[in-house]
Amino acid sequence: MQEYYQRIADKVLQEHLESKGAVLIEGAKWCGKTTTAKHIAKSVMAMDRPDMTEQYQQMARIKPSNLLEGEVPHLIDEWQIAPNIWNAVRYKVDRRKEFGQFILTGSSVPAKLDESAHTGTGRIVRMRMRPMSSFESKDSTGQVSLLDFFNGEDISAMDNHTIDDIAF
Repeated sequence: MQEYYQRIADKVLQEHLESKGAVLIEGAKWCGKTTTAKHIAKSVMAMDRPDMTEQYQQMARIKPSNLLEGEVPHLIDEWQIAPNIWNAVRYKVDRRKEFGQFILTGSSVPAKLDESAHTGTGRIVRMRMRPMSSFESKDSTGQVSLLDFFNGEDISAMDNHTIDDIAF
């Protein structure tokens, strides 16, 4: 298994889980939403599993609460495949009255949720995720700081990367 690189997003996600019932992680494809969520989640429902997607969509229409079963925080990856999950998560959060229940991830969010969809306010916090920084991916030592730059401090440093490393 590939090594997991700690990210600033790990701490942000943990803080959100300690203050809300659910967290929606939004961001571009391949920025690490699912990997970061899986690192913290205790159970996972992958809505995009090819042999199960259609069944999950049907279940989301018939009895979405079945898709919310699992140890918390329960990750529902690619939740937007069955948008009815949104209301089911909000409802379950309201009933349990506990923090850190669900993590929702998806590269896209439905352009428009059904009129009956709740906003999620007070229950589901949105977390914007970006690709790894050079420091997080270990492509930078972190010796040079933007904060230092803006504070007028010396930001000179040596680096051993070749031009090919930088191009990569």
